[in-house]
Amino acid sequence: MDEILFSEKDVIPNNQAIDKELGGTYKYWEEIRELLSDNYGTVTEEWKYYGLKNGWILKNIYKKRNLFFFKPYRNCFLISFTFGAKAVLEIENSSLPESIITEIQQTKKYAEGKGQRIYVKKKNDVSLILKLVSIKIKN
Repeated sequence: MDEILFSEKDVIPNNQAIDKELGGTYKYWEEIRELLSDNYGTVTEEWKYYGLKNGWILKNIYKKRNLFFFKPYRNCFLISFTFGAKAVLEIENSSLPESIITEIQQTKKYAEGKGQRIYVKKKNDVSLILKLVSIKIKN
């Protein structure tokens, strides 16, 4: 997963290129996008180039607020969230997997909040992402 995909500044990723790299996990990305649209309406996607070390990352915005970042890898993808204090508290008191709760508790707090990263590799990861999105939107 360490290989940086889409590192050429002049080449913005498109759905066909992402599909090729994500392989069997592309369907999970499409499912997340569809469920977000169905449940919340418009989620704006904005590609940003973060240099050779990170390449292109897709910023997802809901009502002018950062929702999460999407970073493609070969055969999986990463969803990165930043949660404020209220959202962290809700995660800590939720029925989310213990590994998620422990990770958010142990993550360093920054001015913008605490980060949570989920590598999406299987179908069950989709529902986890949607639960975290719901927490992010409510808080």
